[in-house]
Amino acid sequence: MSLNCNEINVILSELNLEGAFIQDIIQPGYDTLAFYTYKEGCAKTVLVCTAQNSVRINETRKKITKNDKPLRFMEFLRSRIKGCRINSCAQIGFERVIKMELSRLVEEKPKAAANGYVHISLVKKPVLSKEELEAEAAAAGQAAETEEKYILYVKLWNNAANVILCDTDSVILEPMFRRPERGEVKGERFTVEKRELDSAEMEVRFPVREWGDLKVVGGVAGGGAPRREGSEQRSASEGETSPSSYSFTSFNSYIDWWYSEHSDSLSREALLEKAEKWYNSARSKKESALHNLEAKQEAFKNAGQLKHQGDLILSFGHLLDGKSRYLECEDYESGKTVRLLIDPKKNAQENAADYYKQYKKAVSGAEEIVTDIEIIKKQIEKLDSLYQEMLNEKNPVKIEQLLRRDTTPKQQQKKSHPGLDYTVNGWYILVGRDANENDELLRHHVRGDDLWLHVRDFPGGYVFVKARKGKTVPLDILLDAANLAVYYSKARNAGKTDLYYTHVKYLRRAKNGPKGLVIPTQEKNLCIEPDKARLTRLDTEAKIWKI
Repeated sequence: MSLNCNEINVILSELNLEGAFIQDIIQPGYDTLAFYTYKEGCAKTVLVCTAQNSVRINETRKKITKNDKPLRFMEFLRSRIKGCRINSCAQIGFERVIKMELSRLVEEKPKAAANGYVHISLVKKPVLSKEELEAEAAAAGQAAETEEKYILYVKLWNNAANVILCDTDSVILEPMFRRPERGEVKGERFTVEKRELDSAEMEVRFPVREWGDLKVVGGVAGGGAPRREGSEQRSASEGETSPSSYSFTSFNSYIDWWYSEHSDSLSREALLEKAEKWYNSARSKKESALHNLEAKQEAFKNAGQLKHQGDLILSFGHLLDGKSRYLECEDYESGKTVRLLIDPKKNAQENAADYYKQYKKAVSGAEEIVTDIEIIKKQIEKLDSLYQEMLNEKNPVKIEQLLRRDTTPKQQQKKSHPGLDYTVNGWYILVGRDANENDELLRHHVRGDDLWLHVRDFPGGYVFVKARKGKTVPLDILLDAANLAVYYSKARNAGKTDLYYTHVKYLRRAKNGPKGLVIPTQEKNLCIEPDKARLTRLDTEAKIWKI
């Protein structure tokens, strides 16, 4: 259920935004905006939600968490209306469309400076007095500022909610949702038809929800339902997460509580239900994978038997007739008759080689499967901790962000950088695997104080260790990075390998050289023997954090 026209008027009258300044804009999700406003010593966070069945505007005391990646509309609003004064804020008739008139003063750049030219006048100017100089400076200061004006429309329609920024002629500069079929795209004129409606009739048709004498028992965390109480209790707007009971001092605080508990899209109960489904599905897959790995591990325990069966085939190869698919012979260890599966088209040596091959595979697999089982178990532990974090979170917006982050398919997740990354004890390591990744990392993802490593005399990837303020890279982290540099190079199987390392600020590009080629200066030498256990640990830790 979304806000009706009369409830919007009550919300706006309590907010009293006229004369307030917009200090910041946060967009925690694709359908939610938060405006941080300030007026006469009072700071308010105005939440605008456009989700279906949860369309509303109200003041909130909950913490608004930022999205992992800055969203388009938020960045646009920040560039245009951050710092603006709200000159007026009112609903257009009963149309559930809020019109905000905004303005701000900005410094106007001189045209000559904007074009990159400086004009020098050779005409001798008369000497001015101090008062004349001050008057001229004041006039120049006034001329250097210009007023920008905007109109922000907040359309609170249940199936077509939108937030649209326009110029003073209502020409759309940018909408939150681009809807060509409704004309809500850049460059179109936004119009709202104001109908002539009777105020008394509208108050009867769309009454404001009763809230003044409601009391919540059990708090937001317990999801208690409101009930009638005459006595005054603590206010929900005080930001307490689990008081034993409280009443509402404003319609805004009631709306903020009601939608956080009962709305379809941002209801804590509904979000936790989605979280439970996601958790059960993800944990079931992990447990199934763990069960399969443990079954493989059990099968690999009989790897020695495969070698023994190969030996038996070689010992009794003279019994092969080229027709039967089985070889029956006496096991010289147990004295029993055994039946071995063979390929009648192969001779004894080839059949024995097949068994030896299976034996080697089982032995190597038994070593790797222990690591895989450890990874799956730690992933299950991390899954449990993530779900517990969602259960303990009281803010529905934060729960929605956690769910969106953890349920996005891997194919749709955009990498913030090329190559691979590892986090070890708080140190962030980036790895480029080819010339393109090396060049991209070097150009856009590292800074001068970051550490660069590369093998000597072999082509290979660049490895960067991101610098931490006031800290020196420990030897253990340096060895981790060096092993990665060797592994992702042509020196992978060369044994003992020499590397050099230096800070990124001491690298310079080779003139007319191939892509990614650099010449290091002030470099230091490092010689290592590749450590398979260290690489396995790094791979294990990387997989644990990428469920």
